[in-house]
Amino acid sequence: MDFLNPRIPLGDWAESFLDWFQDAFAWLLSFVSLVLGGLYNSLESALSAPVYLVMIVILAAIAWFAAGWKLALFTVLGFYLIRALDQWGNSMQTLALVIVAVLFALLISIPLGILAAKSQIVSTVVKPVLDFMQSMPALAYLVPIIVIFGIGPVPGAIATLIFALPPGVRLTELAIRQVDREVVEAGQAFGASPGHILGRIQVPLAMPTIMAGVNQVIMLALSMVVLAGMAGAQGLGGAVTGSISSLNVSLGIESGLAVVIIAVYLDRVTAAFGSRSNLTPAKTA
Repeated sequence: MDFLNPRIPLGDWAESFLDWFQDAFAWLLSFVSLVLGGLYNSLESALSAPVYLVMIVILAAIAWFAAGWKLALFTVLGFYLIRALDQWGNSMQTLALVIVAVLFALLISIPLGILAAKSQIVSTVVKPVLDFMQSMPALAYLVPIIVIFGIGPVPGAIATLIFALPPGVRLTELAIRQVDREVVEAGQAFGASPGHILGRIQVPLAMPTIMAGVNQVIMLALSMVVLAGMAGAQGLGGAVTGSISSLNVSLGIESGLAVVIIAVYLDRVTAAFGSRSNLTPAKTA
């Protein structure tokens, strides 16, 4: 290599590794695609099957239970507006994609955050990985995901999962570490097992911060809908991407407004549940 004109073929190495990975783990990639695709299709069918008025009532009931009548009224008006803008089908597809991505992101991030809080070695290893995931442009890892999984909702869900996962890990670790050490020591003094201390003391006391992490995961997942549309995912992301490629201003405004309404709804509902967990006294017995 010429040290005056350096050239490291990192991209070629990455492409070779990607080819090897596809061949060596074809069974795993097929399983992941089957699980994510099946879950997305089932959830999208469940959300789209009822008459839209029924789904609005269900979503409003969740909002009422979480935060009261004001959020329920916003839900009714907001989702009725989505239907009036003819974006109901796209919105349910986007909601299904976000739920799938958030579900798997939380299944990974919360246990990993707890493990990082318990082990300094795990925390030291995980932090640079999370920094890399947050600083890497989403389009950069969208390309290899499309190469591996093709076009459709599966690569969109995986890209969304990767993008949204870091705050869940960070805030879960922070929440567990911030639990009062004296409370933990009191549990140990009474002979509580480590599992009992974690499940009955640390997690309940850390729940408000963990819920803040859940809120951030949901918001980041929803912010990825446009890039998911570039990966061939359906829904509002596909509508926004289509409006950009065809310079369709009306479609871009309508689909963008639908994204905003869904974002506000999910943000208020998760924030309300987080506030409720903050007001609920933790059971340490």
